Amino acid sequence: MNTQQMKSAIEGLLFVAGDEGLDAKQLAEVLEQDVRQVTAVLEQMKEEFKSGQRGIQVVEMAGSYQLTTLPEHAPFFERLAYSPSRTSLSQAALETLAIVAYKQPITRVEIEEIRGVKSDRALNTLVAKELIEEVGRAEAIGRPILYGTTKQFLDYFGLKSIEQLPEMDRFGQSGDLEEETRLLFEKLEVEQLTFDDIKSEYKE
Repeated sequence: MNTQQMKSAIEGLLFVAGDEGLDAKQLAEVLEQDVRQVTAVLEQMKEEFKSGQRGIQVVEMAGSYQLTTLPEHAPFFERLAYSPSRTSLSQAALETLAIVAYKQPITRVEIEEIRGVKSDRALNTLVAKELIEEVGRAEAIGRPILYGTTKQFLDYFGLKSIEQLPEMDRFGQSGDLEEETRLLFEKLEVEQLTFDDIKSEYKE
């Protein structure tokens, strides 16, 4: 594997890893390369992304490398998150929100195990809308982020506390969170609902 191939593979791996990132040792193991060589390539990538004025950057945080957006672009992301055309949540975001609400605190990996698909975009949307937030770090390899709901979430759904969420046994007795979440959304007819619709449903 030449240097360019390694850079390409690392960029893909960091993208898949999301906000949990990967350290040089993990990358080296996956790529079957020397740790020092991987670290040197990561440093090259950091400089190349910066000099190339890319919209993303490679950063090192707590020993792990991540792909992140640029701080100076934050106003654009905020406009996108709160634009009128994006006032409602997608099915994926709503499913992710329900899982966080009922299973919090929970990591991205655990959410993806339940949904069976990648959830980075849904999580980013929910964080941008301040419906979920980082509430800690799990005691696991890489110290993954734990997510929980916010006061904004309670306000949107007209709840005084998480305890006021509909009990899962109203929607199914399987004990399987994935199935119960599906039944919950069937009950709320999520495909046609916006925030206001869901809030009204919970208040009834």
